[in-house]
Amino acid sequence: MSNKAPLRPAPVASEHIPLKARNVAFDWADTPLHWVPGDPSTTHTINVLHLLLPAGERWFVHVYKQVLPYIRDERLREDVIGFIGQEAMHSQAHDDVLPHLKKQGLDPTPYTAQVDWFFEKLLGDRTLPPGRARHWWLLERVALIAAIEHYTAFLGDWVLNAEELDAKGADATMLDLLRWHGAEEVEHRSVAFDLFMHLDGGYRRRARTWATAFAALVFLWQRGVRFFMANDPTLLDGKASFKEFFRAGRQGVLPTTGAVVRTIPQYLHRTYHPSQYGSTTQAAAYLAASPAATAAESRTSPGAA
Repeated sequence: MSNKAPLRPAPVASEHIPLKARNVAFDWADTPLHWVPGDPSTTHTINVLHLLLPAGERWFVHVYKQVLPYIRDERLREDVIGFIGQEAMHSQAHDDVLPHLKKQGLDPTPYTAQVDWFFEKLLGDRTLPPGRARHWWLLERVALIAAIEHYTAFLGDWVLNAEELDAKGADATMLDLLRWHGAEEVEHRSVAFDLFMHLDGGYRRRARTWATAFAALVFLWQRGVRFFMANDPTLLDGKASFKEFFRAGRQGVLPTTGAVVRTIPQYLHRTYHPSQYGSTTQAAAYLAASPAATAAESRTSPGAA
């Protein structure tokens, strides 16, 4: 029996735009350790992004550079190249937050070393003979990236609409980093899935790698929150808890549990396509107003000093 989906995904054609990397920069000098005021749990739950994304997005870039020779569609190839450029910038921007955390007494190195091992060793290149085995492992990683990108797009769409973070007085620079990144995740949300469908598209592989990616993200995220809370120098007995996650979701400063659960049938539906969720128009509007993105644009525009 074929494992191909009998119903094909339905992309929203109007959502496609050319992708470009934006060479952003952020000044963290005035960003406090608890950049969501009075809420270390929410702060550190979101801070896990700074631990996971640098290694994860370097891994995306590494895998996609290996995939480029297999792409037979020229527009998709251009999209993948644009995706690579954006992901490289995301990795660098989040990496730049880590020295700031260390200056504030929270050294992330013990945790980031584990994340590096996960992406570089567990999901890295393997010593496999040329041919079917090596190609299988490449396709598995392409499918894993598509599943992970489902969640980065979900988070990007969420943070673009998370007005409660503004209401709580969250640090403007951190919000700009998160929303610039989130907007680009929404902007390129279809690329990883389109690449997977182009190279393979098997439903069993999609479902299997989704389960792997979801379990890994949940494990790494809760481990990261526990690490931050336990090592925060301002907390006497910092502990992570699902109760705090539920509380923050109800308050609108984190995604709700229900919203996270709804992502599961979305991705596993046979007619799923990422363009059906989120708004490219909203993402483009934020990128046109983002302090970091507009500063990057002015630095690269003709005639800039």
